[in-house]
Amino acid sequence: MAASNPIGIFDSGFGGLTIMKEIVQKLPKYDYIYLGDNARAPYGNRSFETVYHYTLECVEWFFKQGCPLVVLACNTASAKALRTIQQNDLERIGPGNRVLGVLRPTTEVIGNYTESRSIGILGTTGTVQSGSYEIEVHKFFPDIKVYQEACPMWVPLIENNEHHSKGADFFVKKHLENIIEKGPGIDTLLLACTHYPLMMDKIVEYAPIGTTVISQGEIVANSLGDYLRRHPEMEERLSKGSTKHFYTTDSPADFDQKASIFYGEEVNARHLDLNAGHKHPADVPPR
Repeated sequence: MAASNPIGIFDSGFGGLTIMKEIVQKLPKYDYIYLGDNARAPYGNRSFETVYHYTLECVEWFFKQGCPLVVLACNTASAKALRTIQQNDLERIGPGNRVLGVLRPTTEVIGNYTESRSIGILGTTGTVQSGSYEIEVHKFFPDIKVYQEACPMWVPLIENNEHHSKGADFFVKKHLENIIEKGPGIDTLLLACTHYPLMMDKIVEYAPIGTTVISQGEIVANSLGDYLRRHPEMEERLSKGSTKHFYTTDSPADFDQKASIFYGEEVNARHLDLNAGHKHPADVPPR
């Protein structure tokens, strides 16, 4: 039976599971629903309008499942859709509910990691083109120089389990050389895509010695814990049964196989057809 008021965690595919893993470790007592919109992934190269439409549709689905709080564990959705949903749609689709992202928690603390005041952002084409990281970083740390590099091949390599191959070495080395050429003083690299932590070893290997490489999972988990402490009215609404339910808009069998790579343990997902009237999880039969 589905939990009454779980925390919703959304991603275009699998990467958000790296965020969810950290959140569950940090905040294990809550109930969670994860949705991967795999049927329409990747979001990274899609337009602002398309990412906004897809993300809004999924947020509405979460609200219909009773989630008062949804975390967009997707950098592209956070960059291209979050602000519009918060400002234009939230009052209409879920008064009193909240939608949070991964971008702001990261940019609030990024300045604590750099001594040279030069950082590099590694992300999808969509995240980089949005310019959102540069804008948000400068709100909190106006003195920091931000350099960005789109890495369009990294997600396909990871999702096809090729991220340990020699082919992956080529693309990791290429993009790290590119971003260091743009900003020779960079001492901190942010992995601004939730897939990228799976290639952490290779990224660290090809980054200049002494470079700090940051993944977002722990930062977002700590930020969510702080948010709930500061908003007891939201914390009290959340159900606390330590349950976890997983949904995908594509094949559950394929999702389960790949999801374990990201989540670190076996996952048993159900299929969700977003065109089937936003069914409640209890109405969607397990495979």
